[in-house]
Amino acid sequence: MKKLTYILFILIHLISYPQPLQEFRAVKLTNVDSNVLFTDQNIAQGMDYLASVNVNVVLAVVWNGGYTLYPSSTMDSLFAKPVHPNFIGRDMLERVIIEAHRNGIEVYPWFEYGFAAWYSGNNPPTGEHILQTKPDWACRLSNGQIAKKNGFDWMTAIHPEVHDFMNKLITEVMQYDIDGIEFSDRIPAMPIEGGYEPYTVSLYQSEHNGQNPPTNFNDVNWKRWRANKMNQWYKNVRAMMKNSDQNLFVSTSPSIYPWSYDNYLQDVQTWLDSGICDQFIPQLYRYTFPEYLYELNQAINQAGPNNLHKLFGGILMNIGLPPNDYLISPEYLLAALQANRDRGVMGEAYFYYEGFRKNNNQLGDTLRATFYSQPALVPGRNGNIWRPKATIKNENESGVTLTGNWTNYPMQGYTGQIIRTNQTTGYASVEYNVEVPFSANFDVYAYLTPNTTWTQQARYVIYSDTDSSEIIIDQSNLNKKGWQKIGTLYLSEGTKRVMKVDNTYLGSGRYLVSDAMMIMINRKLSPDVVVTDVDNETETITNQPTEFVLEQNFPNPFNPVTKIKYSIPEVGTRLALSVKLKIYDILGKEVVTLVNEEKQAGLYEVEFDGSNLTSGVYFYQLQTGSSVQTKKMILLR
Repeated sequence: MKKLTYILFILIHLISYPQPLQEFRAVKLTNVDSNVLFTDQNIAQGMDYLASVNVNVVLAVVWNGGYTLYPSSTMDSLFAKPVHPNFIGRDMLERVIIEAHRNGIEVYPWFEYGFAAWYSGNNPPTGEHILQTKPDWACRLSNGQIAKKNGFDWMTAIHPEVHDFMNKLITEVMQYDIDGIEFSDRIPAMPIEGGYEPYTVSLYQSEHNGQNPPTNFNDVNWKRWRANKMNQWYKNVRAMMKNSDQNLFVSTSPSIYPWSYDNYLQDVQTWLDSGICDQFIPQLYRYTFPEYLYELNQAINQAGPNNLHKLFGGILMNIGLPPNDYLISPEYLLAALQANRDRGVMGEAYFYYEGFRKNNNQLGDTLRATFYSQPALVPGRNGNIWRPKATIKNENESGVTLTGNWTNYPMQGYTGQIIRTNQTTGYASVEYNVEVPFSANFDVYAYLTPNTTWTQQARYVIYSDTDSSEIIIDQSNLNKKGWQKIGTLYLSEGTKRVMKVDNTYLGSGRYLVSDAMMIMINRKLSPDVVVTDVDNETETITNQPTEFVLEQNFPNPFNPVTKIKYSIPEVGTRLALSVKLKIYDILGKEVVTLVNEEKQAGLYEVEFDGSNLTSGVYFYQLQTGSSVQTKKMILLR
């Protein structure tokens, strides 16, 4: 009876203190020739919809068909091709980042084409400029022909100039405030038949006493040598990313193993064992559930217990064009997610976005009604929100002060109409006071609705805690529509004056307009700000905690070691509090006491080693006086 009472006690606390899920829910944004997503308006609407489905990551293609989908100085200097022809004058990556982060969704630029130079199957073909300009970069067969595989013409993944080229593209996207980078089935990769280009042959000879590479491209040692060269590049890329920003995830979605190694020299096992990738998303792209289940079990065996927390299933949701397109059935989709969760695979990535919206959003709405009914944190963020939703203030809300003569104008703004003034005599302004949810560096945005009659000199002023800056914006610029960044500043928590737009430079015959404004955390400048509330009623943990917080253990699931963080606040005049941290099994039996002592206010971390325990569900509980918090963790051996 006592044990049953204690089990009920634990369950009551779990119900009383619901903990946010940690699941990887990612969607690939591809198909650059489609108008489904890649317009500014559709990007905004698409991110709104994905947020409503509780998706928390988008993998946005930035390298496709020999072009970048953002303005690239590297591509411009080498090939005079600064951006994909469909995106001239635009920065698709910037727009996705703004709209996704506005919704609290992380963004990983996705190098879809990888080391493939272009797809010769296109009609007409596009992207041939790379190998035409740089023939030494071509991956070649033993007969000297360019390596072509699966419709793609390939660059060599071994030439140092190709490495430098890809590294520069990766460095360019790291200048954006991104959250990770997605490497796919073509990066790092090269056709098994290739590697006979002059540079690679010369390098092989220098390391093998002048001997030529084996003519048999399946030779075991020749395969290993080429794979090792790509592995070294990948290790260097990881180091480059982590040196730039240790919070960037290295995400990889290779073809299934060992097929990926035998056909493209993708040495996935080494990537896992050596810790190159933070996320492992094998492309379990199969047309039936039994096939998917088989590949899922293979991937779990490959990852092993030490890397299971990195494994997320790649699901083929949609591919091809009507009338020959494929769309996964709701039954198959739900069965795949159930199989993932049953095996401790806490997430998936979908290829690709359009599948969510077909048949009147059938699949997206199905996910929202079932497995994705609740928000989830991205695993690997220590149980915290890395991308809290933006704070938005509309021009007609409380906290906005209008001075002068402003009138509504029937043009679509962020929500509803906009306001405008043509007052040139006397002062007119709109001042925005915002409830800043936590102290951090924020990017400040204004929602612009350009028109040729609007002013070319709108004066914006943004206010930090200690300073202000003036920025002049051309509101008539038709290329500046939607959310446009005004500046970056530091704001402390609380109600703050953040932005003002006024008529100081308004010329005769022009209008000054105003609409919504927005602040979003700048993670490059504020990487250490911790946000813990999943519903974005944010709270932060600082060096002086204001309440008891028991964080989700990391990693979870774990084998056999995990870490538990907790915070103790100051309570009245007491210098220290009695703290107990204990582990219980599924039956409510105490396993071990990790902490049992007086603790001063502060942040703490304790390591738990479950080497002597069997796989299963365990609970850990923090007791401090009358406060009790309990969380669940999973040991997978």
